[in-house]
Amino acid sequence: MALNNPLNDFVSNLDIASISKDRKEILSALVVYIQQKVDSKKPIRLNFICTHNSRRSHLSQIWAQAMAHHFGINNVNCYSGGTEATALFPMVASTLAHTGFEVHTLSEGSNPVYGIKFSKNEHPVICFSKKMDDGFNPESDFAAIMTCSQADEDCPFVPGAEKRIPITYEDPKAFDNTPQQAQKYSERSQQIATEMFYVFSQIQK
Repeated sequence: MALNNPLNDFVSNLDIASISKDRKEILSALVVYIQQKVDSKKPIRLNFICTHNSRRSHLSQIWAQAMAHHFGINNVNCYSGGTEATALFPMVASTLAHTGFEVHTLSEGSNPVYGIKFSKNEHPVICFSKKMDDGFNPESDFAAIMTCSQADEDCPFVPGAEKRIPITYEDPKAFDNTPQQAQKYSERSQQIATEMFYVFSQIQK
């Protein structure tokens, strides 16, 4: 299904051949979870979790929602949360805008709220930093996808989650305030985009 034009061009150039066999095995648990929900015609709720809910969990949430739309997988709602709330890091928003998402600042302050659109006719993904059990997130019947090793280690149990799936990514925060910052955020976004493309490409409707 149609994504925004610049975004569609970006997605059409993703290379799933770049994903290693070992990495595909890690992603397989998420494929199985989504496929089971599709087969049983149940809603698919994915809550992407990292420590600060500022970088990797938001990138994963947004790319997963966009890829579900791209492949026409219905009843998918993606969320994100952390073990603590901070703020969505501005470089995440600018990286997504550079990729082709429409990024709208809905409110400013210490924890800004963004509306991020991947398609002209779909609701934006509402993004702000929050704890994983925030009222904005589902209370039950969801998969918790652990996107950082610290959250994975600190949260052996995620309240309400029916499935816990570790899919961890290296933190681009390590390159903040360096000449490589924009490049490293772009690389991480592209890795997550490629892997979410692969996951949803495997789903049989």
